Amino acid sequence: MKKIILGVIALVVVLVTGSLWFFSQNIDRASTIATLFTGAEQYDNFHRMDEMFPVNTVPASTTPYNFPDGDPITLPESFTFKGNAVDTETFLTETDTSALLVLKDGAVVLERYMLTGGRDQQWLSMSVAKSFVSALIGIAVDEGHIASIEQPISDYLPELAGSSYDGVRIKDVLQMSSGTAWNEDYSDPDSDINRFGRIFALGGSLNDFMSTLARANEPGTVNHYNSTDTQVLGALLVKTTGRSIADYMAEKLWQPLGAENDAYWLTDSEGMEMAFGGFNATARDYAKLGELYRNGGMWNGTQIVPADWAKASVTPDAPHLTPEVAGDPFLPVGYGYQWWVLDGDEGEYSGIGVYNQFVYVNPTHGVVIVKLSANSNYAVDLQESSYRENETFHLFREIARSF
Repeated sequence: MKKIILGVIALVVVLVTGSLWFFSQNIDRASTIATLFTGAEQYDNFHRMDEMFPVNTVPASTTPYNFPDGDPITLPESFTFKGNAVDTETFLTETDTSALLVLKDGAVVLERYMLTGGRDQQWLSMSVAKSFVSALIGIAVDEGHIASIEQPISDYLPELAGSSYDGVRIKDVLQMSSGTAWNEDYSDPDSDINRFGRIFALGGSLNDFMSTLARANEPGTVNHYNSTDTQVLGALLVKTTGRSIADYMAEKLWQPLGAENDAYWLTDSEGMEMAFGGFNATARDYAKLGELYRNGGMWNGTQIVPADWAKASVTPDAPHLTPEVAGDPFLPVGYGYQWWVLDGDEGEYSGIGVYNQFVYVNPTHGVVIVKLSANSNYAVDLQESSYRENETFHLFREIARSF
């Protein structure tokens, strides 16, 4: 009897401990989602998302590549934005910068970590993840998993029949021109992006969400940023390759790029990756995507992403995709295949994620810059001072032109 009682007590202890762990994990997860875009500090969260969310791991390469060291540089003391001098160190502090990495011609010339950042510390990329998904779609097309991006995406995803994505070209989805209605106002609790985010706070299926949106424009006519477009591309990748995004990425990108550290994708309750913003990696491994595209999809003599795909990805090929037509006073950029294309004549482009995540490429000067951040003031209102992407690009240009 005593043994039975002890066994029951032991079982109760295990169950209680497990329950407390489960609820503490979910409370931590829900509170993190609930405090996004409220002004709350996030640098204690963005480096440990795997502790709060289910993830699919992308293992480090078995042959890791370390960037060589170049001649070290110092940051400019200030840079000019809208006619005013901005103190660089103040700017980095105000945007809660965790990592700043500068490559010149493939060599590290500046590397700094602050707050909870570190060389071996994974960080949430937010929408920089979209540029990784684009690279994987390009590889899948090259391998014949996807016959053509001129095809309707619903040909591959019949579950989208009758939805706003029915009959829409894959290319239009890549270019954020699907015509699907979308509200990305982070300060509006009822916006589409926040409804989408609640799936992660409370559980649910990202794929089920894809068919809930209405059509607002004729596909291929208006560039309207829509995170669900990328989630649909993620579903396309999984359906056509028969593999998870993490698994396909491990073989096609992470291993050949010589990733130094494991990376991981946040997933929903059904194991589907958060394609639109759930990728986590280190600054040096993020920089490898920038270097890959700076070199036209080639890495150490091997063509990883097809050259024509790499070029098309950063080239607006229709009027509605150009910076001039977009006309955004906060961020004068155009759009390619899940890459932002800057105005000007230096061929710059960037992956951009909320809270100020960047993988920026300036091919004219041979520069790649990674900035990982947790800007607590991000999107607390609709003022430019609560976003600061354009301001960041002015700093990047100051750095690039200093060579």
